[in-house]
Amino acid sequence: MSEEKIIKKEMTLDDLALMVAKGFNDMDEKMDRRFKEVNEKIDKGFKEVYGKMDEGFREAKVERENIEANLNKKVDKIEYNTLTYRVEKLEKKFV
Repeated sequence: MSEEKIIKKEMTLDDLALMVAKGFNDMDEKMDRRFKEVNEKIDKGFKEVYGKMDEGFREAKVERENIEANLNKKVDKIEYNTLTYRVEKLEKKFV
């Protein structure tokens, strides 16, 4: 059997500083990716909410316009009935 020699490298403060810096850099990159993912999800959620709100406002506007149109028809019908009544009254007077 052959003997293997284990070579131990002495760790210096510079080596330790590089290892710590690399660890912080890796963590920073992971955090950046995670924050980007979270921001994308939040943006998507806001877009969905605003889209639904916009759709709801458009539907409400159409409904309001329909109500206004129906009110105008009612006013016209009342005016028509009033005029019809007045004409009938005049016809009875002159016949």
